[in-house]
Amino acid sequence: MFRKNEKTGSRWLSGQIAFTSSLILGCALISIAAPVYAATGFIRINQVGYPSSISSRAYLMTTSIIKGLPFTVNNAGGSVVASGTVGSRLGTWGLYYVYPIDFNVTNAGQYTISVSGSVSSKSPVFTIGTMQNIYSNLLANTLSFFQNERDGQNYISSVFRSAPSHLNDAVATVFNTPSFDSNDNIIGSLKATGKTIDADGGWWDAGDYLKFVQTHSYTVALMLVGIRDFPNQMGTGSSTSNFTDEARFGLDWLQKMWDDSTQTLYYQVGIGTDFQSFGYLSDHDIWRLPQADDTYGGSDSTYQYIRNRPVFVAGPAGSKISPNLAGRLAADFALCFSTFKTTDPAYANKCLFSAEHVYDLANTSPSGNLLTVAPYDFYPETEWRDDLELGAAELYLALQAGNLPAGLPHTDPNYYLMQAAQWANAYINGPNDLSDSLNLYDVSGLAHFELYRAITLAGNPTLPVTKNQLLNDIANQIDTSVSQSNDPFGSPIAWNYSDTVSHATGLAVMAAEYNYLSNSNTYNALRWMGNVLGANAWGVSFIVGSGTTFPFCMQHQPANLIGSTNGKPPVLVGAVVEGPTNAGSSGFLGGMVTCPPGGGNVYKQFNGNGSVYKDNVQSYTTNEPAIDLTAASMLMFAWQIAGAPVNMR
Repeated sequence: MFRKNEKTGSRWLSGQIAFTSSLILGCALISIAAPVYAATGFIRINQVGYPSSISSRAYLMTTSIIKGLPFTVNNAGGSVVASGTVGSRLGTWGLYYVYPIDFNVTNAGQYTISVSGSVSSKSPVFTIGTMQNIYSNLLANTLSFFQNERDGQNYISSVFRSAPSHLNDAVATVFNTPSFDSNDNIIGSLKATGKTIDADGGWWDAGDYLKFVQTHSYTVALMLVGIRDFPNQMGTGSSTSNFTDEARFGLDWLQKMWDDSTQTLYYQVGIGTDFQSFGYLSDHDIWRLPQADDTYGGSDSTYQYIRNRPVFVAGPAGSKISPNLAGRLAADFALCFSTFKTTDPAYANKCLFSAEHVYDLANTSPSGNLLTVAPYDFYPETEWRDDLELGAAELYLALQAGNLPAGLPHTDPNYYLMQAAQWANAYINGPNDLSDSLNLYDVSGLAHFELYRAITLAGNPTLPVTKNQLLNDIANQIDTSVSQSNDPFGSPIAWNYSDTVSHATGLAVMAAEYNYLSNSNTYNALRWMGNVLGANAWGVSFIVGSGTTFPFCMQHQPANLIGSTNGKPPVLVGAVVEGPTNAGSSGFLGGMVTCPPGGGNVYKQFNGNGSVYKDNVQSYTTNEPAIDLTAASMLMFAWQIAGAPVNMR
């Protein structure tokens, strides 16, 4: 079974902000005027749009059982361009019956869908066009989100960013990992090691201002894979969504957190929990813009860890590294070599040395909790074999291309090919296979794809795992999730789990991978993308700025303090929120802008099947964006626009 509560600890222990829509946008949530006998009906669509000349699907939600209800598709001028009959019932969601509306429109343009009769409703406007026209802007929005998450002196000016932040991180004091009680309060005081490091830069983790190697390393890996495989969508071939500089920004921070000269890993900047016996406040206790922190509270010791954020060290120099972090960092640095070896060979070579050194220090017999963040409950990852598989696969792909720097510990790419195959075999036969899908906690959905590529490049040698086994495991993970989804809208993930949106985008990526490798159309990744972009019970696109109805009240400080509370600009476009789960949350901090202005939850009537979505300033469980939550959406869009990776050999 998929884990239902992957984050048992709040990203905001004192309560976080979530942008709740203060408006119910037009037809998305309001049924059209109808005779008094008409039942309530809502049409749910992919609000961004559908490709032309492909069978597309919308959904009708209604409180009555229907049969033979007609629908029409109308163009911007009101003319009917397609018509038909609403299909047979797909199932129920809460108080509603759900029916399919299947249609096909050839000409590009703007359209709406209407039903009339015993149920009357009209959809929001949507686009018909090419994949490029429909989804390219969403990739540009994703890049904008990461740029707005930049910390340090190299920020990018925008509506949400007018000043650098956390410049004191450039001379940050290093501490040993603290101990925590059962409520995640820090026991005793922080113990300094006597060392300081430059921890400037990096992205904020989420709506807070903490920085974690845990989430950073996952995000960088997916970004670099996208740049390599989809250069015309995410690399230098794109004029609007070239992620190369952003990936370099992320790598620069990881190179600061990994000191290759001393073989020392630092894994976190800042604290998000309070102390058991001291009154120091943490990042999650105050609501403010990031540039306030360097001088927050003047000399008041209560705010000392706001002004001067602690850095936590993973262990002594040269000590073993938790394999989840070691594997992902090795993948990041190997991909760095492949990405920059032509444009910046010195930087690329530095990355490759770091990749091999980190991988060699992986603790391959971990006990107890893996090292993720402090406290562990914020990100309780349990699987690690997949991370080592990914790291070894990317090292193989880096080394097999040649032109290597002198002095590498390992120069034979087949060394890493065997390592990757062994870890893939261990994962497939291990305790967590089929328990998750591509997301922060399990990267096997990407690692298998990369290893499949590596085995092909190597000429299909005999290894501890075969390409068929890798492909079948991708399919089995997808099938397991789909079988548990219980969603009449066809979502591949059950909406009562945690981080549901990032799971759905990860599954869409895995579906595209499988279809490509198997030369089939086994999985409808495009339809799953639609589930994220509005074709769901709530009629909400869970990617901000995409479609007509999206989260307005995210739990994100600059977005809350500077952005709008009605979905009109400025909004933090590109941000992916956690999405529906089994319960909303509440909690208010001084300085928060109440959102929605009247409070409440306009989506409550659509909750069902054990799932809740709450677009409210206080609901961190459903409405906080984060870099790891947003990461897979990049690849999801790139796959659909490009159709295939250009560098697949």
